Amino acid sequence: MTVEYVDAGKAFNHSQLSNMPHSAPDVTRGINYERILQSRNESQNWMTYYGAYDGQRYSLLDQINADNVKNLKVAWIHQASSTGLIASTSTYAFEACPLVVDGVMFVTGWDGWLWALDATTGEQLWRYKHAVPFDVTLCCANVNRGCAVANGKVYMVTQNAQLVAIDATNGQKIWQKTIGDVRAGESASIAPLVVKDTLITGSAGGEYGVRGHIDCWDLETGEQRWRTYTVPKPGEPGAETWPADGEAWQRGGANHWVTGTFDPELNLYYAGTGNPAPDFDGEVREGDNLYTDSVVALDVDTGEIKWHYQFTPHDLWDYDSTMEMTLFERDGKKLLAHFDKNGYMFVLDRTNGRLQHVTPFVDRIDWGVITRDGKVTPRKYPDKEGEPCHFFPGPAGAKEWTHASYNPEHDLFYVPVADVGATATRRRREFKEGMPYWGAAVEVDVDNMAGSVSAFDSHGEEKWRYRLDFPMAASTLSTAGNVVFAGTPAGEFMALHAETGEKLWSFQCGSGHHSSPSTYTVNGKQYITVPVGWGGWLEGIIPGMSGQGHGAAVITFSL
Repeated sequence: MTVEYVDAGKAFNHSQLSNMPHSAPDVTRGINYERILQSRNESQNWMTYYGAYDGQRYSLLDQINADNVKNLKVAWIHQASSTGLIASTSTYAFEACPLVVDGVMFVTGWDGWLWALDATTGEQLWRYKHAVPFDVTLCCANVNRGCAVANGKVYMVTQNAQLVAIDATNGQKIWQKTIGDVRAGESASIAPLVVKDTLITGSAGGEYGVRGHIDCWDLETGEQRWRTYTVPKPGEPGAETWPADGEAWQRGGANHWVTGTFDPELNLYYAGTGNPAPDFDGEVREGDNLYTDSVVALDVDTGEIKWHYQFTPHDLWDYDSTMEMTLFERDGKKLLAHFDKNGYMFVLDRTNGRLQHVTPFVDRIDWGVITRDGKVTPRKYPDKEGEPCHFFPGPAGAKEWTHASYNPEHDLFYVPVADVGATATRRRREFKEGMPYWGAAVEVDVDNMAGSVSAFDSHGEEKWRYRLDFPMAASTLSTAGNVVFAGTPAGEFMALHAETGEKLWSFQCGSGHHSSPSTYTVNGKQYITVPVGWGGWLEGIIPGMSGQGHGAAVITFSL
């Protein structure tokens, strides 16, 4: 039986739904912290956002491998497109990473959608729709990046800054908590992360001049355990990096809108933070502007910031640092790798945040120089009102929010690279709550662009590059089968050889890729699944492809 549960507030009496029969197996009841800790050894499932706490997006599955991947065929397609109005005036895109537990797939969509699917056939078991107001304020499209599962529940955030817990067997809402101030322009798009008996989320909306924060919630009740603001107030460490007078810190941005990673031995959650507000206009926020464009390492029990590293001090280019902080070990050291929008790869000691080395990973960088010791020297930025400034990489970055993957057997990171510039013309905008707080008019180049899937070792040396005509805008996935999977803006889903970059297989999905594939097995059979759908803020990444077919489907492959 298929159950559709639409949450429309008072329009429905929840008790009327209490007797609906279960329509999905109770597979998440046994998901707890101990199992998620061992998730890589349970590679038949994809239980958490990156596949494991370390963010490597690497699977031990090898039934599909470099020798037989050429035989991949479509196993099923779930058409997720919906008709009718969606919240906000922005477009939408499929940006999620599907989770799979014992044959049941959970995948989120735009505008408050969540589906439970049979992972072998694509049959819809139930779907949930959260009622999101049409006039909700969104910066950069109506999107959602994924969910979390544990203790019989599915957890997701919504565009109007709500956190909901849903019964994994029938799609009924159990509880709901407000995690942001929508009146001020806050929203949410992050995939929550289960850590111990809690759930960690972050806020979005830096382009509206909000103060970013990271939150921790009780897994069972939704009670808030702690909140850590990512812009310090006067008197707190880091406050000296903001103007001493005025209220710039209260609207400073630094939102955490992409899931972080976690080291259970150090008890630290590594959160990437977004750009300062206003973008581009640095005169109203003199100083380095901590903790924007940074990684902050938080004690998961208290939310205390134990250390931080800022990748782009006093950002004038919109270089968010929200993307993944990949954890790995080398020569007995606990390390963290990060590929930043500013075009540089950073490797840090994750016990204390000390820089180990930094190297560029994209061909064209002219905004500034970062030396081996981490010193940042800006060269080009929009510093005068009304005067255009062209720079590489553009605000979409040399790598957008979508994720690299890491194969520890080869010590290789597989990076979705975007090589495209932009012109920013600074324009002063006064702050007004709930209105865009954007310090420049921006035009991203419509030609003279390129992209690649590039393989770098942990020292920053490029080992191979698979070149594309367009900037990459989707995550990669690596497996023990010696294969790297990647989707392109032109709709091609590819399998590349993990050691050489040779293309082994491809399938035209009919729409561009802007999401995160995952892999799993059911009854001994391995599947590769990827959400496909073009839209969202992609005009800010690849404006030359605006108007391409939208699409919104989960496509799953097997041998």
